[in-house]
Amino acid sequence: MKKMKLKNVLRGSFVMVMMALIFGFVTSCSNDDDDNIQGTNKSHKVVFKAEASAGSNIEIAVYGIDGNPTTASSLSGTTWSSPEITSEAGALSANVAVNAIGASASSTLKVQIWVDGELKKEGTSSGQYLSASAAYTF
Repeated sequence: MKKMKLKNVLRGSFVMVMMALIFGFVTSCSNDDDDNIQGTNKSHKVVFKAEASAGSNIEIAVYGIDGNPTTASSLSGTTWSSPEITSEAGALSANVAVNAIGASASSTLKVQIWVDGELKKEGTSSGQYLSASAAYTF
């Protein structure tokens, strides 16, 4: 019974992560006006990171630039970092969502978006079933 409940929670968390990513992609494109976008001729080096509190376990991460998500599954441990991604010139947004299982109800999860070596956006979650996301517009 407990295993089935955990499976349903993870499935629900994954659906929430995907919805957050889709929402981020849609909202990043809602005001497209290529004449007024800053930095359209510049590429960026982007790294996505996650850190969970002690005893927690990061399980899945979905990250990407514009409409190109990548899923990293079967993860474990309290930290995760994506490989460095170089965005195309004119990219609009970067998005990340991570799920984890906490050690207790007071567990925390933090996700970060680093652009060109600078922390640009951070998202957090707390509880036993953790789902944190962040979106950054270039």
